[in-house]
Amino acid sequence: MTQAVLGIIGGSGIYDLPGLEGAHEEVIKSPWGEPSAPLRRGTIAGLPIVFLPRHDKGHRLSPSDINYRANIDVLKRAGVTDLISLSACGSFKEEMPPGTFVLVDQFVDRTHKRESSFFGRGCVAHVSMAHPVSPRLRIHLAAAAEAEGIAIARGGTYVCMEGPQFSTYAESMTYKTSGYSVIGMTNMPEAKLAREAEICYATVAMVTDFDCWHPDHDAVTVQDIIRVLTSNADKAKALVARLAKDFPREHEPCPIGSDRALDTALITAPEARDPELLKKLDAVAGRVLRG
Repeated sequence: MTQAVLGIIGGSGIYDLPGLEGAHEEVIKSPWGEPSAPLRRGTIAGLPIVFLPRHDKGHRLSPSDINYRANIDVLKRAGVTDLISLSACGSFKEEMPPGTFVLVDQFVDRTHKRESSFFGRGCVAHVSMAHPVSPRLRIHLAAAAEAEGIAIARGGTYVCMEGPQFSTYAESMTYKTSGYSVIGMTNMPEAKLAREAEICYATVAMVTDFDCWHPDHDAVTVQDIIRVLTSNADKAKALVARLAKDFPREHEPCPIGSDRALDTALITAPEARDPELLKKLDAVAGRVLRG
């Protein structure tokens, strides 16, 4: 079996990962451009960890400025088998108040400015996104959260907007009446690219506030949001430490096939594939391209 390597993508408020033993920076070049930041490698309780701050230290990058393809590519090159996305979000549900960690199981992609696939002209592939989150990772996350006393919601739909502006009231009400659970700006196309790279993926959507549908929304101050954001970041770091302590040391096959998503995805005939694109796909799709 393959050794498990746990990747952590830190969202707003999470720009480092305390407790990494033997921590060191690693710069990995990507043919897809510059990732958000150098990787931070180390171990927690003996488990290999690779950390990447999505917005860079100091929150230098807006959601639309992030090079999602480069981020996923360098994590794949670093050997990551399982990827946890820590992401701030707003809530559409009273039962998911600020401070709740939502283990979402579905996404709705409302972005429109981002490169959302590694594949295209010269090598076409279609992966399934019917079930975008690894159920195995959600189980491990739920157990870790409960062990740390962190309030969680099991399941929910994350709608990803383009940003960087927040929703209008009409948009917020549309999403709420559609039954969505939370809203954020970063998990798409991240989840799609992780699937194309055959990395098992799960999101911890950390609620900072209710979206603007809520009657009390206008009374929330920036200080209130920062206070919740800071508290959520502290809880997220405790969650990661507990998760790493109990995480399997060998990669468990994904029950929905996330780690073999490209088995039947490639459509372009071998003789019609673009050699230059294939070079860029060496990490993401090397398993099937060399097979």
